[in-house]
Amino acid sequence: MAEATPVLTDRAGKVRPGEELDAARVAAFLRQQGVDVPGEPAITQFAGGASNLTYLLQFADRDLILRRPPFGQRAGTAHDMVREARVMQALRPVYPHVPRIVAICEDESVLGCPFYVMERLEGIILRRDPPAGMTLSPEAATALCHAMLDRLVDLHQVDWQAAGLGQLGKGAGYVARQLAGWSQRFAAAQTDDVPGCEDVIQWLQQHAPAQDAATTLIHNDWRFDNLVLDAQQPERIVGVLDWEMATLGDPLMDLGNALAYWVQADDDPVFLSMRQQPTHLPGMLTRAEVVRHYGERMGLDVSNFAFYEVFGVFRLAVIVQQIWHRYRAGHTQNPKFAQFGQVAAYLLQRCRKLMRQAA
Repeated sequence: MAEATPVLTDRAGKVRPGEELDAARVAAFLRQQGVDVPGEPAITQFAGGASNLTYLLQFADRDLILRRPPFGQRAGTAHDMVREARVMQALRPVYPHVPRIVAICEDESVLGCPFYVMERLEGIILRRDPPAGMTLSPEAATALCHAMLDRLVDLHQVDWQAAGLGQLGKGAGYVARQLAGWSQRFAAAQTDDVPGCEDVIQWLQQHAPAQDAATTLIHNDWRFDNLVLDAQQPERIVGVLDWEMATLGDPLMDLGNALAYWVQADDDPVFLSMRQQPTHLPGMLTRAEVVRHYGERMGLDVSNFAFYEVFGVFRLAVIVQQIWHRYRAGHTQNPKFAQFGQVAAYLLQRCRKLMRQAA
């Protein structure tokens, strides 16, 4: 008997309790939008992501993807699905790695929230470890890292003014706005079991650059699990997902945010236990190598990158704290959030470690 070919492409699973969708309402909405779909879809849910919810809609003749915000109270302007879909529509003509939007729903009477539906890009999505059956040689891992960074540089080099994308953000002054905004978000989501971080915020204020390194299109959540890889040639990136936080801003902030998730083989055991990407494998670039490769390709000075690296970890700590705040309030039931209070506290301590190293 021939050996079965391993399934490498990303697969959805059973919908988590309390996060179900009404299949009949979804199908009716799509038909009202002129999308020719037969019957009702079988709905499953992707396990990845710690914020917005992503579902697979399997119709008899095709698969589509639905994205909606989390259930329960949401923080400020976070989880704006309509904005994310509009950003994707605007970017697709100048950055072809963006999936095609099929329909956008602003009518909350359909599912109780805004949502959008897009095409499904088949491929591999790397999560904590490569899927069973996938081998990634050291040479392939290095090539994948370079491709990941090169696609980020491609985004940062898009002529957003010529493409008419100036409405995506406020541009100059991005670093200052981000530091103020994320500091306020931590205060709004603080809980009594996670210590404050006034010292981290003060350090960031003191070490922030006088002006942005540049103003470019930025993704703001650049990670392997937001990239779709070619199943036959995993070093090739066929799509980029999760454009919720895309805007105009300092490209070094984009890179610093990405490095907050980049756990390498020689990191401390706690950080290694939190790893969500296979960035520890032989051949994967170190954080220092990531910064160096990006700087060379982008032509930016990255010699004083400490601020951006500390800010990236601080921002991640705030994101985790916001999710922990929602979990404690009972607004999300995902069991993987049960330890997020401890994770937020650890990330703030990691900020302090990076601050000491930069001294």
